[in-house]
Amino acid sequence: MRICISLFFICFFAFAQTPLELVKGQTLFLEFEKKDFIEVKNGDKKLNVFPHPNNDKKLVSLFSLPYKNPPKKSTITIVHTNKKENFMIYTQEGNYTSETIQVQVEKVFPPKTAQERITQEAQETSALYKNYTQKALFNGTFQLPLESKITSAYGKARVFNNSITSYHSGIDFRAKIGTAIKAANSGVVVLAKERYYAGGSIVIDHGYGIYSQYYHLSKLNVKVGQQVHKGQIIGLSGASGRASGPHLHFGIIVALKQVDPLDFIAKFNLLFNEI
Repeated sequence: MRICISLFFICFFAFAQTPLELVKGQTLFLEFEKKDFIEVKNGDKKLNVFPHPNNDKKLVSLFSLPYKNPPKKSTITIVHTNKKENFMIYTQEGNYTSETIQVQVEKVFPPKTAQERITQEAQETSALYKNYTQKALFNGTFQLPLESKITSAYGKARVFNNSITSYHSGIDFRAKIGTAIKAANSGVVVLAKERYYAGGSIVIDHGYGIYSQYYHLSKLNVKVGQQVHKGQIIGLSGASGRASGPHLHFGIIVALKQVDPLDFIAKFNLLFNEI
């Protein structure tokens, strides 16, 4: 059984009872033989499985750790007809740094008139990510939505206007207003609207519980329900929502968890480098 796990995206073989480490906010790719497979579980919770995109004799399952309040350890069990493999995953904090950001006061302390909208938008996206598309909508490897300097990495602790703290749930790219933003992979648009914090927002479903997010846009070129292909221009960058200036916020959701996009893309793309 093959596992992709390290911070440097190294792949290696692991055997039953092997202790492993995973940084919070990162994704573990489990690859195993399809023959005689029964199930894979995280504790008592059954994990979703999908066909390996480049090897019809294998299956893949994704396990991600949340950034906030991750468990100290997790047990993964892979069951085949004639064998059972157990893996203990120990959570690592990672080398996340911090930053201070100045934004509009109302984006830190929203007026009462905006509270209902904020709540509704949070509930809307939460419901979206619970939908599990049981087929591949992606087309091959993932790509970044634009070629530009990353100005803020995933997982940074953030202090807004010296008062409100949070963490950065994606990565920010330098992008002047009006820069073309491309779909990281093929899929179906499940959200395309202006939101209070995220501004002009697009979310794409790539299948198997994988979603990509594009925030703070100045223009949306797609609509909900539209199929898009990898590299298609879906919108233009901007500074809408809670933003200190023009940029693109790019995020990835895996199995209901907001994960490090660079870690996920590097590991996902390794699936296409083997037979």
